Amino acid sequence: MTRSSFDPLRFKALERSGFNRIAQRYAAGAAMRSALADALLDAAALAPGQRVLDLASGPCLLAHDAARQVLPQGWVLASDIAENMLIEGRRRFDPSDPAAGALRYAAADAEHLCLPDASFDRVLAGLALFMFPHPNRALSEIRRVLRPGGRFALSVWGPREEVPLLHRAQDCIARVLPPTRIERPSVYRFGNPAELESALTAAGLTDVRIEPCRFNCRFDSVDHYWRAFLDLAGGAAESLSRLPDDLQARLRDEVALELESHRIGQTVWEVGALALVATANA
Repeated sequence: MTRSSFDPLRFKALERSGFNRIAQRYAAGAAMRSALADALLDAAALAPGQRVLDLASGPCLLAHDAARQVLPQGWVLASDIAENMLIEGRRRFDPSDPAAGALRYAAADAEHLCLPDASFDRVLAGLALFMFPHPNRALSEIRRVLRPGGRFALSVWGPREEVPLLHRAQDCIARVLPPTRIERPSVYRFGNPAELESALTAAGLTDVRIEPCRFNCRFDSVDHYWRAFLDLAGGAAESLSRLPDDLQARLRDEVALELESHRIGQTVWEVGALALVATANA
């Protein structure tokens, strides 16, 4: 059976459903990627008084940290296509935190932002650009809502071979399951710095800078790794959750074999990843 052509509306619906379902677990696992979040915030060069848009904010962890950096007078709009992610983010933020009043939330599609032109000093997008069906549209919107001289800061996954955190599980899925009937954008499609720079400059952004960010994640069991992968996978995880129990068990067995090269102790597995952190100016 041939694979169907890509359907962006169906893809977005599946992503929204998947991330709505895993919102609480996604937030709980984000600490493993804190080094990447810190690198992105450092690159953004936030300052008090700025207005910040955090696209594909998920459970708003990046937005929370950004809000603390723009006080006083500044504020952050956390946006995501999955409303449960925003609800989870708001639930996790202590209302007594001084930065709580600097946060706003909006369920929004990054490719169609209902926001005024030139209304933000900074736009953030952590591990998000590759998920947009039409990234050129999202980049055009980002350019539109940035004020002149404003900065866009983002992170994306590096080349596939440099991201075992994801590709170990993906390799197992490819061995056990037939090809999906619906095409999906590759999460590595901006892993080549030249391609990322080209996309940013084509949107009218300038002064592009791209830096690598390597980090490692530790797991105390194979199941811990598999759960962490699913909690990053969004719509793909939604599809995997519908598989029969025997196939899900076989996938976990395959993952156990795949991870042996990452075992560093009796009950410790360490799996690394390379991300790219980029900035560009309006």
